[in-house]
Amino acid sequence: MSRTGNVERATNETNVSVWLDIDGGQGTVEVSTGVGFFDHMLHQLGKHGGMDLVVRCEGDLHIDAHHTMEDTAIAIGAAFDQALGDKVGIRRYADALIPMDEVLARAAVDLSGRPYMVHEEPSDLAPMIGPAYPTSMTRHIFESFAHHARLTLHVSVLRAANPGQRPDAHHVVEAQFKALARALRSASTRDGSHGVPSTKGVL
Repeated sequence: MSRTGNVERATNETNVSVWLDIDGGQGTVEVSTGVGFFDHMLHQLGKHGGMDLVVRCEGDLHIDAHHTMEDTAIAIGAAFDQALGDKVGIRRYADALIPMDEVLARAAVDLSGRPYMVHEEPSDLAPMIGPAYPTSMTRHIFESFAHHARLTLHVSVLRAANPGQRPDAHHVVEAQFKALARALRSASTRDGSHGVPSTKGVL
């Protein structure tokens, strides 16, 4: 059976709808949040995560993009947790190392049921990518996702630029999203075992 999650989140600031299928199969990735670069990153999450992913968000972009990205990440995390179900037979742990030209990023995940996030990236990134994506939001997006997906997530940028050059913020952020996607894909894969991968018997 496919593992799917469907979450609707409505606040005074945003209206978000997320549907995902962890096991993919249709190659469907449809994203519309009104924030172009964020849409591009969510496409990476679906494509490289092997997920079918449909995201719709209408947010208060006349203020800024913060609420739109935060609430979308919350809803995707909740849908991912819903889709995992009882977690019987999954690998649980995984990591991914992603090169993107001069950038090297790593993500490690534990589908533990315990929300925790560690994030390390260069402090000298350009403040904006495109007209609406503050680079300071990357950490908060991952944090919001990890908390509501109930997983432990470590994301680190191991190499950001050639010597003497300023990091390309687009490459730095995209490599992180691709690393997260690949780690989630591997950790959520069923490995043929029949129990929950924990001595506690529950995740």
